[in-house]
Amino acid sequence: MPNVYDILKERGYIEQATHEEEIRELLEQEKVTFYIGFDPTANSLHVGHFVQIMVMMHMQKAGHRPIALFGGGTGMIGDPSGRTDLRKMLTKEQIENNVHSFKKQFSNFINFDQDKAIMVNNADWLANLNYIEFIRDIGKFFSVNRMLTAECFKNRLEKGLSFLEFNYMLMQSYDYLELYKRYHCKLQMGGNDQWSNIISGVDLVRRVEKANVYGLTFKLLTTSEGKKMGKTESGAIWLDSEKTSPYDFYQYWRNIEDPDVENCLALLTFLPMEEVKRLGALQDQQINQAKEILAYEVTTLVHGQKEAEKAQKAAQALFGDITEDSTAIPTTILEKAKFATGIDILTLLTETGLISSNGEGRRLIQQGGIYLNDEKVEDFFLMITLDSFVDDKLMLRKGKKVYHQVKIKEN
Repeated sequence: MPNVYDILKERGYIEQATHEEEIRELLEQEKVTFYIGFDPTANSLHVGHFVQIMVMMHMQKAGHRPIALFGGGTGMIGDPSGRTDLRKMLTKEQIENNVHSFKKQFSNFINFDQDKAIMVNNADWLANLNYIEFIRDIGKFFSVNRMLTAECFKNRLEKGLSFLEFNYMLMQSYDYLELYKRYHCKLQMGGNDQWSNIISGVDLVRRVEKANVYGLTFKLLTTSEGKKMGKTESGAIWLDSEKTSPYDFYQYWRNIEDPDVENCLALLTFLPMEEVKRLGALQDQQINQAKEILAYEVTTLVHGQKEAEKAQKAAQALFGDITEDSTAIPTTILEKAKFATGIDILTLLTETGLISSNGEGRRLIQQGGIYLNDEKVEDFFLMITLDSFVDDKLMLRKGKKVYHQVKIKEN
């Protein structure tokens, strides 16, 4: 069986390693307990997290033991990495609810039976720390001069870095120390924006425990132009089906740019690399076949095969490929009485969530970006009546890719 390090490297995950050859040898010779941290800043994981989850799945398939560390403690402070401003402070109750949601989602991807993986919350050891003891015992290992050279802090110095955030690196490093003591964890992994925090944790464990521990970062999910993926006009692409429907999730991957297909297939699916490269090399109209496979594979991993098939059929129905029922398309059901005298297009777009303001709606109509039953809307004051419906439903489209059904019900 190939070394999992080689698998991760071939698929393009690995960005930086503290001791590359030693890590590869370690993963070859023993079952390694490793961890990745997730701060609960929202009540769902998003597609940026999914790259990290894929790494955990690859590692577990190879026989290693993942620790999913939830930042119930560090989440009270907020990671300054990649930020130009202070993160919004969450209440303890919000963080606890978010951790609960994360735990449910992780169970869909990682096998936690019989100690094959572990879920822990760093609030268990951070929440009740004695601050004076912590600064005496842990703070002495950190150089302020060195910390200020870290990317996660350099980006904030011009606008102001709070002392609250300055503690984050110490606390994340302390997590590694605790996990080493509790579970003999030897490897911390994370996105490349965590490099400064990870090497600080490695250094702390090595100095305190005199142990050989390691750090590894992997690619952030970005486009070929270096922009972060997983965002749309309406916000993040979430793994929770209540926040991003399986259909919208499928459509996001179906509509990515051509140069990004191969990278996403490598990072977000388990397809063999020979197939990834074949699909990534397709040109012109044929690349759409690769996008459909990508969308189906990722949606299956996140939402299951049944939802992936529904989303695929709905997408095909919209483009006239088949005549299947398009029930997976996002739908708003409104009372019939609303349309008896008519409802204006801007109000309808607002009620369906396609726009956030009348100003946005007018701009989209002016730019030719709103369609009603495949006809371009050109009038800000267009009234939608019962005559607009076909078989008690109508189809709205925003731009080229965002579809939304409206159905009516009897009062």
